[in-house]
Amino acid sequence: DRAVRSMRRRSFHAPASSSAIQLGLAAAAVVLLGWLPGARAEEFLAPRPFSVGEVLTYRVSFGLIGTGSGSLRVIPSLPLRDEPVVQLRFDFDGTIGPFAVTNHSRSWLSATRWASLRYEVEERSPFWSGQDVIDIFPDERRWAGTREAGPTVSGGALDELSFLYALRTLPLNPGRSFRLDRHFDSRRNPAVIRVLDLEVVRVPAGTFETVRVELQVRDPRCGGGAVVRMNVSLDEFRIPVRIASRCPTESVLELQVHQP
Repeated sequence: DRAVRSMRRRSFHAPASSSAIQLGLAAAAVVLLGWLPGARAEEFLAPRPFSVGEVLTYRVSFGLIGTGSGSLRVIPSLPLRDEPVVQLRFDFDGTIGPFAVTNHSRSWLSATRWASLRYEVEERSPFWSGQDVIDIFPDERRWAGTREAGPTVSGGALDELSFLYALRTLPLNPGRSFRLDRHFDSRRNPAVIRVLDLEVVRVPAGTFETVRVELQVRDPRCGGGAVVRMNVSLDEFRIPVRIASRCPTESVLELQVHQP
């Protein structure tokens, strides 16, 4: 904790200069080597470090074979099933070699609790293409998609996109670990989060003091699993500054613009 406070006092954060892919965000399975404490609902920080109007824009690279750009947005939305919500959006367009890669995802996150009510995704890549609309019913502990349906293991179930925003609210102190059984599809649980260390990183948006986090999550598209590593800023916004994954191919997202 002392190291975290010390780094926060130093001013490395530079303003944005101008304007993984979710396949990387969702990637990977875990072999749980030991018992890890579950993250309790009260461990999610309040207030949330993001609000309607936030825009995060990223430069994306796929090793030496592809490039693209993506954005994460929080936008207003009408209530869903009489519950106030915000809409989280991820949009990505790029190429891998001669192939186009796109991902457009939407998550309707409750404005009053950590629960996703609907998730839509449409994606195209050399590795995976498809679309789905999934309604999640937290109080009934069930979900129903275009092709499948099933029970949830939590009354606060999340999807891939809302999970990324929930991660920003955890107490990310180096040395801590969390196990989250919060994905609406129980086959995708657990997600294991390990908080590694502090790191200063330079990206197109500037230089940031960050905490380095490792995620291990299940994803059938990755043949069982992979690892995603993220650098989350130490400021009040807790921004994913850099995201790297090797599933289904090597990808790196680097922050270009942050609009609170």
